[in-house]
Amino acid sequence: MHDIAKHDDSKGQYFWVWGALLILTGVEVWLGYNNEVFHGNSAHMLEVLLILSIIKSALIIGYFMHLKFERALMRWLLVISVTACFIIMYFFFFPDADRILQLGVK
Repeated sequence: MHDIAKHDDSKGQYFWVWGALLILTGVEVWLGYNNEVFHGNSAHMLEVLLILSIIKSALIIGYFMHLKFERALMRWLLVISVTACFIIMYFFFFPDADRILQLGVK
């Protein structure tokens, strides 16, 4: 149970987070339509888009899902769970993704 006294429910804070999410989404859309920023390097563009998406998800989870106000144990459980999911995805999905590079696209 989180401490209500530490929980700041000011609307201004949520509007700042919402504004940041709106700006980050605008940047993602702009980058998606303007690939010449990365000189045609789609892999670099996808890395930047992935980083922006991680930042957005952290803001959403932290503020709108109120994880910022939970105990440290809850935050660590979430981080460990998401990391374990990424490791499992790495072992199951990336070998198949590498296979398409060897076989080629027809």
